[in-house]
Amino acid sequence: MRNNQKQPSRFNPGLIVGIESSCDETACAVVAGGREVLSNVVASQAELHARFGGVVPEIAGRAHIEAINPVIAQAIDEAGIPPANLPASGKQAGVAAVAVANRPGLIGSLLVGLMAAKTLAWVWRVPIIGVNHIHAHAWAPALDDEEIEYPAVALIASGGHTSLYLCRSPDGLELLGATIDDAAGEAFDKVAAILNLPYPGGPAIDQASRNGQADAIKFPRSLLKGQSLDFSFSGIKTAVLYHVNGVPGSIRAGVEKGIERLGEKEISDIAAGFQAAVVDVMRTKIKRAVNFARQDRDTNVRTLIIGGGVAANSALREAVAELGEKLDLSVRIPAMEYCTDNAAMVAGLAFHHLRVGKTDDFELAATATVRR
Repeated sequence: MRNNQKQPSRFNPGLIVGIESSCDETACAVVAGGREVLSNVVASQAELHARFGGVVPEIAGRAHIEAINPVIAQAIDEAGIPPANLPASGKQAGVAAVAVANRPGLIGSLLVGLMAAKTLAWVWRVPIIGVNHIHAHAWAPALDDEEIEYPAVALIASGGHTSLYLCRSPDGLELLGATIDDAAGEAFDKVAAILNLPYPGGPAIDQASRNGQADAIKFPRSLLKGQSLDFSFSGIKTAVLYHVNGVPGSIRAGVEKGIERLGEKEISDIAAGFQAAVVDVMRTKIKRAVNFARQDRDTNVRTLIIGGGVAANSALREAVAELGEKLDLSVRIPAMEYCTDNAAMVAGLAFHHLRVGKTDDFELAATATVRR
C-alpha cells in the first residue's frame, strides 16, 4: 500500500539503493541525489535465453535467485556502504531508502527483487519504495547528467513495452499510447531470428543494417487509424517473414524462398528496411504526441525523451535528434549503459518519490501488467 502523505520535514536526501529484476537482468545500484550513480551492477541472462530466441520466464526466475545476493553485495561494496548483514549499517552510511521495480514485468522475476528489497529495508530500518520500471526508463537520461527540463514527451521502447508518455515531472507521467501487440524490441528479436542473426536481436539488426540500404525493400508502416498514438509491430514482423519465406499457400512459397538463398548483402538490406520502417513509425508517433500535448493538453513540451533497450538503436537515436532539432526541442537520450534495464534508473526515480513522501509498506506487491 502506497503512502501518499507528504512528509517534507522527514526527507533524508541521502543514498538510495535500487533493485531491478523485472525481466532478464538482475541489477542493483546506489544513487545519490537522484542522478549521481555510485555503483551500477547488472548481471545479464542473455546467454541463458539465446538458444530460445527470447526470455523464458521460468529460467529467468531461477537465474535471479542465483544472482541477486552477489549483485547486491557488489553494488553495496562499490558504493562504500557497510555490509548489509550489519543491523542499521545502511542508516549509518546515509541510506535513505531501498527502491525496487515492482511493476510491470515477469511475476516470478519481480518477486525475487521485491523480497530482496524488503529484506534490506527491514534490516536497515529504512523505507521501501516501489517503482514502475517503465517510468524509471524516462528518468534514465538524467543519470550522471543534467536534470531533465519538463514538460516532456517520452518514448519508452523495449522488448516488452513500447509506450508514449506526457511527462510533467519525474514522477508525473500520463500514458498517451502503447503497443496493441508486439513491442518494438520483441519485433527486433523475432526478425533477427528470421534472418538467422544472433540474440538479442536489437544490436544484431542495428549492426547488419549498417551494410544495407534502407530503401532497397519497402516494408509497411502501421500507423493505425486517425492520429492514434498506439503502436502495432506484428504486421511488419509478418511482412519480413513472408519476404524471406514466401506467403503460405502460394504456388512459389518455399520454391525460391527461404533464408538459405539470401546472401549477406540481401540480409543486410532486409535488416535495414525493417529498421527504417520501425524507426519511421516511432518518429511519426512521437511527433503526433508532441502535437497532441500542445493542442489537446495545452502543454508547452520542451523536451523529447527516449528510453528502454531500443533507445540504444543508432537509427532511432539519430532520428529523434533530427526531430528534436526540427521541433526546437531538447533531446535527452540515456547513456548506453542506462538504456537496458538497470537499477540506477529505479533508485534515481525513487529519489523523487521519497522527496514528496511517497513510500510503501511491507505489503508492497509485485504486479505483472500495468497500463498507465
